[in-house]
Amino acid sequence: MINLDDLKFDNGLIQAIAQDSNTKEVLMCAFMNREALEKTIETGIAHYWSRSRQSLWKKGESSGHTQKIIEIRIDCDMDAILMLVEQVGGACHTGFRSCFYRTIDGKEIGEKVFEPEDVY
Repeated sequence: MINLDDLKFDNGLIQAIAQDSNTKEVLMCAFMNREALEKTIETGIAHYWSRSRQSLWKKGESSGHTQKIIEIRIDCDMDAILMLVEQVGGACHTGFRSCFYRTIDGKEIGEKVFEPEDVY
């Protein structure tokens, strides 16, 4: 196992990317602090650090749209995490399956899977 002390946390945070383990679709990216990473490893459910709220959050704690961890990978520089996940519901708080639901031109190409007002 990778020693977590060897990871390069920038100001206490490391970039974490969630990717669907089956389709390989990139679902979202967020940040983790060490506690979030430890909870993710311990529970098998993705946990992140909210920079805006300055608090730990479990993915799906209010929406029920969890991310079950299948595998965690570390990049070559040890400054980013890729999590292969089994996504339940949508990954994006706006209701889309993926946070990457629009093109640079603003065209929506993603699948909307829930209405935010129904779950938040």
